[in-house]
Amino acid sequence: MLLSSCNLLPQISYSYCLSLAFFILVFFSLSSSTTLAAANPSFIIGISPQDEKYFDSELIPCRDGSKSFSRDRLNDGFCDCVDGTDEPGTSACPESKFYCRNVGSTPQLLFSSRVNDQICDCCDGSDEYDGNINCQNRCIKTENVLQKKDENTLTKTSSYVVNVHERNSKNNLEDLIQKLKEFKILLIVEVVLVGFIMTFGIFRRRIRFRRRRY
Repeated sequence: MLLSSCNLLPQISYSYCLSLAFFILVFFSLSSSTTLAAANPSFIIGISPQDEKYFDSELIPCRDGSKSFSRDRLNDGFCDCVDGTDEPGTSACPESKFYCRNVGSTPQLLFSSRVNDQICDCCDGSDEYDGNINCQNRCIKTENVLQKKDENTLTKTSSYVVNVHERNSKNNLEDLIQKLKEFKILLIVEVVLVGFIMTFGIFRRRIRFRRRRY
């Protein structure tokens, strides 16, 4: 397309046009490579922030101690370590685990077989970085859902505690009323008995007093 454009520009020499076209192609190629490297940093894909220092050196040992591998073989699609240390961001090693950062939500670990399988497993979509599927970032929404669930659970728990407290208070009040009723009955019985004893005593004294007179 650029060559055909050069043919349409007679005022510019053909060789100068070719040089300009070559420069434009090289510029865009470098720009694309730089953008891709920045957007898809394979040297940190699948690695947790706590493990980044482990992969800083040029010669990285496998975690099982079997051997070491150079940094340029990290996430290169070939399984060098049996335990998958060198392939945290690819599905090359069956024993490796992919770390989802899930910023704004809960981090998680995936089996390597779920990396680039065209299924969005990480809520941030980092497990599908090859571009075959567009994964939307659902981390904030997931966190909001979890927060709402926690708030609902807390509300339900608070309501349950309040209901239990009210029920206990009601039961205690009913018990108190029942006890007061029983106490009232006992008090009435005691008053009646005291009255009866006093009446009987007065009546007995009158009988004795009459006998003494006669």
